[in-house]
Amino acid sequence: MNVYELWLLSVFLVLLTGCTDSYRYPCQDPKNWGKTECEPPQCDASGTCTKDLISKEMYEQFKKKP
Repeated sequence: MNVYELWLLSVFLVLLTGCTDSYRYPCQDPKNWGKTECEPPQCDASGTCTKDLISKEMYEQFKKKP
């Protein structure tokens, strides 16, 4: 390996360490689905309801669970 390959590899590895599992909106996180702040009417004005942030099929499956 030459110096440029090592440099590129090290930059790539540093960038990968910044990757984390995170959600842009709290209501996208499955652990928050069903909470009052993620259900209408509380979240309608901001557009951050779970039903608005995930696919229709996923939301329907979630609602069918007891």
